[in-house]
Amino acid sequence: MNGEIAALGRRVDTERDRVTLDGVPVPTRPGLVYYLLNKPRGVITTAADPQGRPTVVDLVPSEPRVVPAGRLDADTEGLLVLTNDGDLIFALTHPSRGVEKTYLVEVTGTPSRGAIRALREGVDLDAGLTAPARAALVQEGPGFAALEITIHEGRNHQVRRMCEAVGHPVRRLVRTRIGRLADPSLKPGEWRIISGPEVRSLYEAGGVEGAE
Repeated sequence: MNGEIAALGRRVDTERDRVTLDGVPVPTRPGLVYYLLNKPRGVITTAADPQGRPTVVDLVPSEPRVVPAGRLDADTEGLLVLTNDGDLIFALTHPSRGVEKTYLVEVTGTPSRGAIRALREGVDLDAGLTAPARAALVQEGPGFAALEITIHEGRNHQVRRMCEAVGHPVRRLVRTRIGRLADPSLKPGEWRIISGPEVRSLYEAGGVEGAE
């Protein structure tokens, strides 16, 4: 705690003390909540929408107020963290943190080995080459294929643009993992509380280290 090893029973001032476990912050401030939502298609990733469309905030408890940590397009499904912990939001969303996010991507046609290699090595988009990604073909069907793609950048519509750039437009896009956090049992529209160890893993994914 505050750079020292805390003794059993030591009191914590939640407004001033910084508590870490193995170098990763342990949230201690009262009132912090962490939700994992499986965002359905057609729901907007924002706190309010002037057009009256359903938002991700509508799907979780209204109190205390939370905001999404990052964005998913309206047509993109999958895992999204909502919280009132500003430190975690920064850790998950700032470009310098490079938090890995994994997607299941259904595309038109079957990508060649060269196309998959391009996804792995970098695709030339408007702002230059994308960073190396992990990409693998996981399923083939008549006229479509499914890929698993892991990126650590946060460019707008990045996965969709990468796939389109190699000639395979996206038909469906689902985020399946944030850092090490995944939950295949969570159905679209469902949410659950993120456990303490999972919160710490998200902080760790964002490269947050404890005070020396």
